[in-house]
Amino acid sequence: MTRIAHDPSGEPNPLRALTLAGLRRRTSMKWRTYPDDVLPLWVAEMDVPLAEPVVRAVTDALALGDTGYPAGTAYAQAVAAFAEKRWGWDGLAVERTAIVPDVMLGVVEMVKLVSGPGDPVIVNPPVYPPFFQFLTHLDRRVTEAPLGVDGRLDLDVLEETFRASVAGGGRAAYLLCSPHNPTGTVHTAAELSAVAALADRYGVRVVADEIHAPLVLPGADFVPYLSVPGGERGLSLMSASKAWNLAGLKAALAVAGPEAAADLARLPEEVGHGPSHVGVIAHTAALRDGIPWLDALLAGLDDNRRLLADLLAARLPAIAHRPAEATYLTWLDCRALGLGDDPAAAFLHRGRVALNSGLRFGTGGAGHVRLNLATSPEIVEEAVRRMAAALD
Repeated sequence: MTRIAHDPSGEPNPLRALTLAGLRRRTSMKWRTYPDDVLPLWVAEMDVPLAEPVVRAVTDALALGDTGYPAGTAYAQAVAAFAEKRWGWDGLAVERTAIVPDVMLGVVEMVKLVSGPGDPVIVNPPVYPPFFQFLTHLDRRVTEAPLGVDGRLDLDVLEETFRASVAGGGRAAYLLCSPHNPTGTVHTAAELSAVAALADRYGVRVVADEIHAPLVLPGADFVPYLSVPGGERGLSLMSASKAWNLAGLKAALAVAGPEAAADLARLPEEVGHGPSHVGVIAHTAALRDGIPWLDALLAGLDDNRRLLADLLAARLPAIAHRPAEATYLTWLDCRALGLGDDPAAAFLHRGRVALNSGLRFGTGGAGHVRLNLATSPEIVEEAVRRMAAALD
């Protein structure tokens, strides 16, 4: 695959556009869960204005009263064009796609297609907490194959887990988080090819959550799971939601590899009624016309990534972390601080800064927190100041 490097966009850094006072006027989960004296750096919402092409597309739709049910393949075409330009991947076939309400509900539907009640679904903790919640409510058995000590996929552990999961002759699925949340790890082509080979050997079906794919920072390259040798039997979920801050405008795309087309064809028709038509319009506009805005965002996130590393070294050197390769999240190992298994609780109550507790991310999460870097440098600095103050 031939990849296109991120181009300097000439657009201003969207992370510097809004004030804390303005952000506190928002009514979303990030800004309404905690009291006003708490600095929220937890849930995956960004402190940015929307990209102008998205605002324009949604405003035009509202002016037309174009708020009915979703139809057509514009979203799929936009994802395919983005994938070819950004990742050099021309294998996303529009006819092997379906719109779904959002990535996690899409995950649920894909898992239903390739497994049954009581079947194991393998995950790599520490990992996005809704993986556990949605799979349990789906009556699937969550099976852990923890990441290695280096924060990457442990292929030996994964193989043993695959082997054990199908030992009785049953079915098993593997829910791959790519890029990985919360560590921000970008899986390499070699790692993903090895995963595909193992999945083929043991008959495990792979469902890849690739929602953070557009958010790969300089120094790493995203590889779509369906693009690697052996990935043809896989299913993927993609969305503009995280990269363009569109969580409240519901829409995502399910994508099947060539050998999974028959599985996707069994998706119930009513699933496609769940996405928001306005959400589809917004996501399509982001993918087609919002790339300069995305590049400005990525540059700002890279700046914040370096800023956080410097601040932690100066103020909280006992915290260990590997700068994320992707996402706007960072995974902090706070075990040396003496704050117990849930340091997020101490940072909230003593420092008035809200972070995600690592406990909810499964094995390997104790003593860790997840911090959202998608904010202004000033807020990052204030957050670290408050975290340090919580230790006094």
